[in-house]
Amino acid sequence: MVFDVSKISGIGPFEIKAEPDREIYFKDKAAFLVVHRNTIEVRCDIRLSDNLKEKYESVMESRYYGKGGIEIVLAGQLSPKEIEDLIRLSYNLTV
Repeated sequence: MVFDVSKISGIGPFEIKAEPDREIYFKDKAAFLVVHRNTIEVRCDIRLSDNLKEKYESVMESRYYGKGGIEIVLAGQLSPKEIEDLIRLSYNLTV
């Protein structure tokens, strides 16, 4: 699954830092999205994070953000719309 973050409504300006094994998306020098080959990581509210981790086996604690985010295996459990909503939330949570 490939995301064109610029086409997600509610996402303002951002920068991308490409690394060999991931791309990190920044809003005002703070990361809001980390894209790996088979997973993405986003910032998330702790209650929403706990709910998603209980509901989906493809959602786990983020390696990049720790308890402040989730990592999602792009295995089809969450719809593209749900993933876009989580990316938008992460962008808006990033200060």
